[in-house]
Order: sequence, then structure tokens, then C-alpha cells
Amino acid sequence: MAEIVGGFFTSHVPAIGGAIARGLQQDPYWSPFFDAWPPVRQWLAEKQPTTMVVFYNDHGLNFFLDKMPTFAVGAAASYDNADEGWGLPVFPSAQGNPELSWAIIEQLVEDEFDVTMCQKLFIDHAVTVPMALAWPEMNPAPIKIVPIAINTVQHPLPSAKRCLALGRSVAKALAKWDADERNVIAGTGGLSHQLDGERAGFMNPEYDMFCMDNLASNPELLTQHSVHKIVELAGTQGVEILNWIAARGAMGAKASEFSRVYHIPISNTAAAVMVLETEAAKAAQAKETAQPVHA
Repeated sequence: MAEIVGGFFTSHVPAIGGAIARGLQQDPYWSPFFDAWPPVRQWLAEKQPTTMVVFYNDHGLNFFLDKMPTFAVGAAASYDNADEGWGLPVFPSAQGNPELSWAIIEQLVEDEFDVTMCQKLFIDHAVTVPMALAWPEMNPAPIKIVPIAINTVQHPLPSAKRCLALGRSVAKALAKWDADERNVIAGTGGLSHQLDGERAGFMNPEYDMFCMDNLASNPELLTQHSVHKIVELAGTQGVEILNWIAARGAMGAKASEFSRVYHIPISNTAAAVMVLETEAAKAAQAKETAQPVHA
């Protein structure tokens, strides 16, 4: 049967990809962020996930202001990366898991989510940067993906409550998925930042800590604010916290924090990395560890 091993949550700023390309991981400006990743990679190596369901926001490779789905799910056998103009290396295509994608889509539609089904989808830095951080020595990364894009750009945006419900519908699909797979959930974006307008450079560590403190144990608290209030608290682009909220929903009811790092600033962004473990995965690991060793 399929298993959800946990989830990781990370900023996806293009400048992170630029730092990787230039080998600046130990530069004093960057090292507080990159130093968070060895424990994450060790955790992934131990869990050995086979598929990553990743919640992110598209930055114009697929959807523009004239055509902007609220929720879009990739259902392709592979996903090409393309040059976005940031000067980042173009990554090899990522392998998809179309069978699982369709199972998720069917569950979402059953739960009355009107999703855009994408049998062709480009992936941008919101997916490739986290993959490069998680599997830096492997290009392409050794994992299949199911990309789920959330509109965080063109108003009206989905509410935080709706995004949490979206993730929980995905969790239902994963619980029904009859396959010998290990799924990891990823939420990318944020945290607080605003890149333009009168508040360009805005960051809000207090709100970021509120989100990180409650993500594992009480994600409903993150849904108390309207989208407009989240923009006020986190900045225009900080509303990418919706991706984190949806990803947390996809992990199921109970989760606990494994690790976190928070760092200000990276490219005018409050950057963060978190790993959450599902209680079921922790219990299974504890049981496995407790098994007696026979000569």
C-alpha cells in the first residue's frame, strides 16, 4: 500500500538556484539557508520516497493573467523545465506519475474541486529549485512528481481554508492509492516577502513564526485570515503560504516537526526550510527499530 512518509516545505526563490549554479552555498550570505539542507537530505535518504506531490505556484511558464486556473494538476508522464529568464540552468525533464495524478484528480473532482487537468505542463523554479536542494548530486532527481499549481498571482485567490481542504482531498486520494509507493509531500514558496510596490522589501518574521509554529499541530489556525489579510501580513508574494497550507493538508491529520530553519533575508525574502513527519510514518519507523535482531 502507498505510504506518506512526511513533507518538506521550502522557499523557492530563483536567487537560490543562481547561488547553486555559482557554487555560493558556503558564502556567508547564503550558508545559513543551505546549512539547513544536509539533515533534510539525510531524512529523504532514510525515507526513500518514490513520488513527490508538490504544491507550488506557476510563474508564467504555463498560465498568464488572461488564463489563470485556481487549481491545476499535472497528469503527464514527464515535465519539462524551461528558461524563465533568470539565468538558471535548465534542468532535465522530471518523471511524472500519471496514474497517481489521475487518482488525485478523480478524488478532487469527487470532492467538488473544479481543477484544470494538465497532460502537458512545464515546471519552473518553484519545482526545480526545491528538487535541486533536496537531491543536489542527482540530475534529474530520483523521484516521480505530481505537480499541483495554486493561483497565488491573479485575484481572486483561493482562501487558505479552501487550500487546506484541497490538500486534505489529496490525502484521501493517497490513502486509497493501492500501490507499493512511498510519497513525500512538498510545499514551496514564501515565506513573507513583497517584491514590488510601496512595500517592496517587506517581511514579517512574527507572522512567519506564527505559520511555522502551527503548521504541524494546528494548521487550521493558518486559515483564520482572509487572503487579503494574508497579503497584508505576508506581502504580495508572501501569499505563497497557501502552497504550504495545502501541502500540510495532504499529509493527513497528525504530523510533528522534524526540523526547521528560518533566515532573513535572501533576495528580499524571508527564507525557510521545514520538515514534518506523519505520525503513521514515525510509528512504523519506531516499530521497525524495535524489532529484535536475530543472529
